[in-house]
Amino acid sequence: MPENLSQSQIDELMKRMHAGDIDTEVEKKPKIKEYDFSSPKKFTKEQLKSLNGLHENFARVLSSYFTSLLRDVCEVEVVQVEEERYFEFNNALPDSSLTGIIDFKPEDEHYEETSLLLDMSTSLGYLIVERMLGGTSHGGEVYIPQRDFTEIELTLLNSVFVQVTKYLQESWNSYVPVQTTLTSVETNARLLQAFAPQDVVVIVALSVKMDNYTGTITICLPAESIEEVVDSFKNRYSRTGKQQQDPEKEKEKREIIMDSIKKSDIEIKAVLDQFQMPLGEILQLQVQDVIALNKNINSDICVMIDNEPWYNAKLGVSKLKKSVKLIDVVAV
Repeated sequence: MPENLSQSQIDELMKRMHAGDIDTEVEKKPKIKEYDFSSPKKFTKEQLKSLNGLHENFARVLSSYFTSLLRDVCEVEVVQVEEERYFEFNNALPDSSLTGIIDFKPEDEHYEETSLLLDMSTSLGYLIVERMLGGTSHGGEVYIPQRDFTEIELTLLNSVFVQVTKYLQESWNSYVPVQTTLTSVETNARLLQAFAPQDVVVIVALSVKMDNYTGTITICLPAESIEEVVDSFKNRYSRTGKQQQDPEKEKEKREIIMDSIKKSDIEIKAVLDQFQMPLGEILQLQVQDVIALNKNINSDICVMIDNEPWYNAKLGVSKLKKSVKLIDVVAV
């Protein structure tokens, strides 16, 4: 069919459309999500959600740290948590990078010790160095020099990575006890051989935003070592139905609660009767005056606990002292 239709062809096409000879509705194709069976996913959505929550806490701490370090309002937030092969992560890094290698050691000997990679965009590294050495914001774009980091700059950045590593450890400790130690800071991504190319890793991408700058921080976690640790999150913070319904444990809990309650001080008083009098009569009351009550002396009285009626009782004497005998519990 030619690209340009003549008027007669357009008229014929319109007639066929009105007659219903041409289906004008676009067929709706179902959305199909591709899945690579040669590279099955190791992490469930719940596990990735747990990692996302952990690193959201880490991002909030980094926001405060970078705000004080850069002397400017800085926001750090988790952009993405996804699973991929290590070679895909490594190939995405530029030749000149700023990557910290962190030893990750869970305190539970049941879990393996491993390493994490924390990559910081080089532009953020230069910005940090500039502010640490007294530079200020000029209101324009951040200047990024086209050169490698000097030894002095790397020493300054190493101290920043050490602090960030401590914050990462604190975030993990909220879920499971671990120890993190910065091993080194590398500037050549092609020399990083932390994991095998086909190893599955979890990539946590964080964005660092200021008024005139946006940078990134990426954390690479080995799936084989981290998967079991992430599984422990659920075991640590959840309780199974059997545990909740264990009668022995429930009884023990109740006894502990009752032992604590028994030490509490509660006011208890016996009330013979309650009535009202005019204020004028109250002002005229004298010693030895007799006040008539509305009930018989042999009637039941009310025992109050913290101003709440609790028992019915009888007034009497025991060992030459006024006393009350509890009869029954007041119906609620």
